[in-house]
Amino acid sequence: MVVKKTLEAENKPERKPRRPKSSVSGQSRKPRQKAAVRQKRNVAKKAQPKKRLWGETPRWLIWAVTGVVAMAYLCFVYVYYLKPYFYRWDFGDTYAGRPVVHGIDISHHQGEIDWEKLAKAEHTGSGIHFVFMKATEGSDWVDSAFQQNFAKARENGFIRGAYHFFSNTSPAEKQADFFCDHVELLADDLPPVLDVETRGDYGEDSLRLEVKTWLKRVEKHYGVKPIIYASRKFKERFLNDDSLDAYPFWIAHYYVDSLTYQGEWAFWQHTDMGRLPGIHGRVDMNVFNGDLEALRQFTIRPQEKP
Repeated sequence: MVVKKTLEAENKPERKPRRPKSSVSGQSRKPRQKAAVRQKRNVAKKAQPKKRLWGETPRWLIWAVTGVVAMAYLCFVYVYYLKPYFYRWDFGDTYAGRPVVHGIDISHHQGEIDWEKLAKAEHTGSGIHFVFMKATEGSDWVDSAFQQNFAKARENGFIRGAYHFFSNTSPAEKQADFFCDHVELLADDLPPVLDVETRGDYGEDSLRLEVKTWLKRVEKHYGVKPIIYASRKFKERFLNDDSLDAYPFWIAHYYVDSLTYQGEWAFWQHTDMGRLPGIHGRVDMNVFNGDLEALRQFTIRPQEKP
């Protein structure tokens, strides 16, 4: 009996002892499972293409797009709003149903001028008829090109004129005398011009008083009423005065299809972007408010010759 039991015991498979159940081992499976799920999700996210947000767009690309849009906008504004008025000398020889005569104003900034070419320039069918030239500024400055341009303009058949740039740093009497000493006006020349563009430290009343002083002194010297040059806004803001309105006005008003100044005007400077044969670069373009015969009558007549 003993032998039989021993053989059975040897042939019987050995059973492994069961591990005792533990609450800790059950809980440890859950973090592992969660970690595996997270890993799968991360792999799936990496597999998907990333969506670029505007903030992640390269800065150079943002600047490039902004620059293209800005250039397109500027081109649109130029073509539809500015270009038609940069070249306002193309409105022919009439304005608002009235005849006009074309002219320019120059200084040393235009450099050497080919007066023969300028005299032959075809411009709106009638060409250029008058030329204003800067002569003096303040009480001690003469334009270096004035004397030559003034003589050449008359030699080439232009109706010529001279202007003084008003300075806020010297008395009007000295400026008037300085202009008269350096500018000799003859019969058939245009009346002298006072160019007033800034008021400096002058109050409105003081500025008008200085302007009147210059005008009266120069009028007495040449025997003819001077012309006042000013921008439309400057005239309406600082030179609105009944006694000043007795003088002819030359109004500067650019890039508009019509002059909005409501008062009487003799000349209109309508652009500073003109181009003409004989002149390198840009030049100011003007019209006289009347026909050629009226312009000749507007000049200093022989009996008015100073």
